[in-house]
Amino acid sequence: MTAVPSAIHILDMPIHQVTMTTALETIDGFIRDGSPHHIVTADASMLVMAQEDAGLRAIISKAELITPDSEGIRWAAKRQGAPLPERVSGVEIVERLCERSVTHGYRIYFLGAAPGVADKAKARMEEKYPGTQIVGTRDGFFKDADIPAMIETIRAARPDVLVVALGIPKQEKWIAAQRATLGVPVLIGVGGTLDVLSGTVKRAPLLMRRLKLEWLWRVLSNPKKIGKVMLLPRFVAMVRARGKKIAKKIA
Repeated sequence: MTAVPSAIHILDMPIHQVTMTTALETIDGFIRDGSPHHIVTADASMLVMAQEDAGLRAIISKAELITPDSEGIRWAAKRQGAPLPERVSGVEIVERLCERSVTHGYRIYFLGAAPGVADKAKARMEEKYPGTQIVGTRDGFFKDADIPAMIETIRAARPDVLVVALGIPKQEKWIAAQRATLGVPVLIGVGGTLDVLSGTVKRAPLLMRRLKLEWLWRVLSNPKKIGKVMLLPRFVAMVRARGKKIAKKIA
C-alpha cells in the first residue's frame, strides 16, 4: 500500500501536506497499487460546504489524498501554525499527469464539462504532449439512467486515471458512489479543469496567481462564479471562530 504524506486538519477536514512533486509520487503509487483511490482537490468553498453537508464531509474524510487547492486553505494552515508548502491544484495535477502519461504510459479519461469541452481538452493535451494517452471523453450532461452504460464505456477504456469535472460536490459524490464499480486506480474531482485545459476558460495571468488573486480573475471572467467566491468570507469567519474556541479551551 502506498504511503501518504501526513495531514493537518482545517475545520475538522484533513488536508495532506503535499507539494506537487510528492502528490504526483503518491499518485504514481496509487496507480501501481491498482485498487481505487479517490483524490480530492480541496478549496475553501468545499470546506464551507462540508460543514453543512454530512455526506460530503464523510467523503472528504475517507479520500485517500486531499490536496490544498486554494490560497485560502494555505492561509488557514499558516494561521494554525502548520503552513503548507504550496498550492496543489486540480488543473496542474491533471496537466502534469498528461505530461507523465508520455513517459509512464498512463491512460487517462476525461469526464465532465459542457458538450465538446472534454474533446477540446483532449486535443490540446495531445498537441502539447505528443504521445499522451487520453483514452476517452464524455461530457457532464447525463442522466442517472445513462450511468450504467457510461461505466461500461469507462471500464472498456481501461484508464489509470479518471478525471471528473462535474463541480463541487457533485463530482465527489459521483466518484464515491461509482468508485467500486469503475475499476480505475485513481479518480480525481477537478471542478473547472477541463474548461481551462480546453482553452474555453483562460487561467488567471501568472502575476495574479503570484499575488494570490486568482479568485478575483474568476469573478471578472465569469460573474456566475460570485456565489462560490462569496463562500470565502464565510470560510475566513469559520477559521477565525474555530481558532478562538481552541484558544479559549487552552486558556
